[in-house]
Amino acid sequence: MAKVAVIEDDVPTSNQLRGWIESARADIEVHQWFTRDDAEAALARETYDVVVLDIELGRERHAGVAIINAINKQRGTPVLVVSAMPATIYRGIMKALDAWDYLQKTTFEEADFIDTFLEILRAARDRGPSGQEVAAPRGDELSLDPLRQGSPLWRGQRVNLPLTAQRILAALHQRRGEVVSYDELYQVVKSGRNRDNIRKHVSTIRDAFREIDPGFDGIENVPMRGFRWALKRS
Repeated sequence: MAKVAVIEDDVPTSNQLRGWIESARADIEVHQWFTRDDAEAALARETYDVVVLDIELGRERHAGVAIINAINKQRGTPVLVVSAMPATIYRGIMKALDAWDYLQKTTFEEADFIDTFLEILRAARDRGPSGQEVAAPRGDELSLDPLRQGSPLWRGQRVNLPLTAQRILAALHQRRGEVVSYDELYQVVKSGRNRDNIRKHVSTIRDAFREIDPGFDGIENVPMRGFRWALKRS
């Protein structure tokens, strides 16, 4: 069972986040902490798969920053920051602190949160004991026809994807093994050039692959940067 910490001083918001997490997966145990002291004590004794936290806790404007620093010194647990602080300012700060992602309150829906959270949880589960990514054992078995823009084939089976998702998949596959940044992915979409929209398209791609291959894990989230086609050539 996965174990998640929600560190948020506003009780209704904390309960909402807990409800969203529990609705996303039945096998998740959620611990709620409302103060910096209680959160740091819990992080010292518990091993969490993911931590969801706010930056402001009570009167401490940057308590979340101190908690992230403490996490990085201990186990390097993946952190999803959910804060009212402006994303234009704080996303870069969180990136420098090695937070995995940043969502600004009031600017995202439940589905956006769940997609982001599950993406981080899957990536966390794929990491080895030292925090390094585990190399994918399978070779690259994707077939694309960029001239016809037909549906891609995965292990000989058709992957049902809309055209925009096909373009994103092609961009990732063309640069396989490399990080394709959000800014680069913006160039292959006609509209919705923002991170949330790109994440939705990537989620659509993953879901389509998992319909025919439940164990598919070929697209890796690179926190705060973009995505990478992680499977090696066969």
